[in-house]
Amino acid sequence: MSRFLPLSLLLLAAAGGAHAAPTPITIEQAMADPDWIGPPVESAWWSWNGTQVEYALKRKGSPVRDTFRQPVAGGAAQQVADDQRGTLDAAGRVYDRQRQRMAFVRNGDVFVRDLRSGALTQLTRGNERASGVDFATDGGVIWNVGNSWYHWTPGTGGIALVAQLKAEKNPADAPKADVLRDQQMRTLETLRRDRAQRDALREQGERWRQADPTRAPGPLYLGADVEIVDSALSPDATHLVVVTKPKNFEDGRGGKMPLYVTESGYEETEDTRTRVGRNGFAPHALWLADTRTGQVRPLPLDALPGIGTDPLAALRKAAGKEPLKGNRGVQVMGDFMGGGIRWSADGTQAAVMVRANDNKDRWIVSVGNDGGLHNRHRLTDPGWINWGFNDFGWMADGRTLWLLSEESGFSHLYTQAGTARPRALTSGKWEASAPVPSADGKGFYVLCNRQAPHDYEVCGIDAASGQVRELTNLDGVEDFSLSPDGQQLLVRYSGAYLPAQLAVVPATGGSARVLTDTRSAEFKARQWIQPQLVAVPSRHGAGVVWAKYYGPAQKEPGRKYPIVMFVHGAGYLQNVHQRYPTYFREQMFHNLLVQKGYIVLDMDYRGSEGYGRDWRTAIYRNMGHPELEDYLDGLEWLVDTQQGDRDRAGIYGGSYGGFMTFMALYRAPGTFKAGAALRPVGDWHQYNHGYTSNILNTPDIDPEAYRVSSPIEYAEGLQDHLLIAHGMMDDNVFFQDSVNMTQRLIELHKDNWSIAPYPLERHGYTRADSWLDQYKRILKLFEETLK
Repeated sequence: MSRFLPLSLLLLAAAGGAHAAPTPITIEQAMADPDWIGPPVESAWWSWNGTQVEYALKRKGSPVRDTFRQPVAGGAAQQVADDQRGTLDAAGRVYDRQRQRMAFVRNGDVFVRDLRSGALTQLTRGNERASGVDFATDGGVIWNVGNSWYHWTPGTGGIALVAQLKAEKNPADAPKADVLRDQQMRTLETLRRDRAQRDALREQGERWRQADPTRAPGPLYLGADVEIVDSALSPDATHLVVVTKPKNFEDGRGGKMPLYVTESGYEETEDTRTRVGRNGFAPHALWLADTRTGQVRPLPLDALPGIGTDPLAALRKAAGKEPLKGNRGVQVMGDFMGGGIRWSADGTQAAVMVRANDNKDRWIVSVGNDGGLHNRHRLTDPGWINWGFNDFGWMADGRTLWLLSEESGFSHLYTQAGTARPRALTSGKWEASAPVPSADGKGFYVLCNRQAPHDYEVCGIDAASGQVRELTNLDGVEDFSLSPDGQQLLVRYSGAYLPAQLAVVPATGGSARVLTDTRSAEFKARQWIQPQLVAVPSRHGAGVVWAKYYGPAQKEPGRKYPIVMFVHGAGYLQNVHQRYPTYFREQMFHNLLVQKGYIVLDMDYRGSEGYGRDWRTAIYRNMGHPELEDYLDGLEWLVDTQQGDRDRAGIYGGSYGGFMTFMALYRAPGTFKAGAALRPVGDWHQYNHGYTSNILNTPDIDPEAYRVSSPIEYAEGLQDHLLIAHGMMDDNVFFQDSVNMTQRLIELHKDNWSIAPYPLERHGYTRADSWLDQYKRILKLFEETLK
């Protein structure tokens, strides 16, 4: 699977040629199982010596992912045989300070690889999954299995239990005060004697445990009224930062989703998430545990600036709610959001990311071994704090933090020494993300879109000077990793019709050596319409709205073309870029539409990723309104510049795109003659808490935001043709949304609408026949109403 074409030739091939006529596509081919395209490289990592890369590919006709090895210097990739899988390295590795060893978790077990000899040492072999692997200050390795932390010493090869956390009452604690208990113990000498003997036995056992180096330490008790959420052990194995939440916290009433097509033949149900505002997130608490003494103490958050101030006080008052009392609830962000707990390499202090449950504040605090908690950085926003761009960590000196922050309006990289004001290493109207410290500790590598919002490259940053330099010229970088010796970058990149592939670039920048091209011969042979990346002028004060335009190479003079506008999903997503789109089927469908005489526009409306904080929060408490303005501006641009026919315009999209299709047809009746709302949100009261409360707060204190933003409130406006399509097993946007909308349209006596349910599909369809059925209906809708 190795291809050593010059990069320019490969990208030209991926583009389908500069002037070649597009190959006709059928709806059946566009919606077929994507195996016909060829698998993307889903994940990739360096081998221990940097001479090979290892990566995973989906097997054709199967959900199995096989692993391949590709020599960097040349030669064909080889599939790793089943009996050789034990020799693999893994992604997510950590390096020791000298970068002479790496540790990683593979199949739940912990391994250490010597980077000088290649020797692989397996530390665990079990059925429970390890995590949190790191190097210890003594050269050993630490990791956890559940709530137990272990330490491997390289000299002896021994593995010792360092700490075991238990959400239970400490048996050494005195019982709670109780009048009846006191009476029993005062009047009955036998009970007093039995209790004294038990206490003496326990205390002696604990003394023996502490005096005997062959014994494991006793448990660390956090109390029976909490549940353990997360923990992190210091590299010197002396302290743990622990995160808990209240035990049996009630999230609120969950949903029960009916399942109709089942193996049993009977109707079944599946428990699903709670709705927004149904109690929200459980408040987290921080603790510091000493593994040597067994002492566990809480870490109060009172020192966090603004923790006791309610940013939603005015809304709460307007809704007739009681004012907030005490500190706001918080969450300690997990690794999957770039947050979590980070210990300095010497184990003297930890940094912890804390987020307010009302979404308005994010703090980074430091915790010393003395139990002191200090605020290091606060990011506050009257809209909401981004779920992304939260990466942070320690510089090599163990005292200086590096972090991402949107405080300038765009995500940028900062360093902070002590409590000094953070120093910006990057700046400008572009976004830095996914930072990786350089091997020598003197700089960073980040994803960047400096040249244009849609152009993603790897940038190198010198920490001393703040100099930023683009190191790649691939246009569509997805992610990257640094080689073990720090001299090369393994880059996963893609293009409009090029699923993610691998290339290697010198860490100092230079020409890319392409390693893979996994596309099928059939797919590579086709010619495609290249989307034009265009800046649509906003007539509503938004500057420009970036979009992808699909149209014929040559338009017929005087002819007006029917219009289809596509709306991407959200969550926080960018679709106008030079990468392989999430919506690759839709892109082929757009080729088909152009083939049939349409022009198509796909916009990164306000709320989309890649354009900074103001673009993201423009929809705060007002979803569906700025975005509709952007689409109306896009329609005007098509009419003014691309011979678009204003009277023959349609719109479609899924998830947030389905929501926007509702809003377009209901709030701008007559503008779009037809729309297809796929897996659409019809009422934001029905959606999840994490996403919705960011943008609309909660229904109890901000009912107006939900009324203004929910399509069901505007259904009276429908006068054009509407198709609703929804998976009945959707556990993200519930099928109930479309059922409720169906009932509302019936009540309003609306005509020219229909609904297509898909009994075995969830939010992201997985079956080619469902894709085909849905898009045949969309195509028929447009052909019948826009032609």
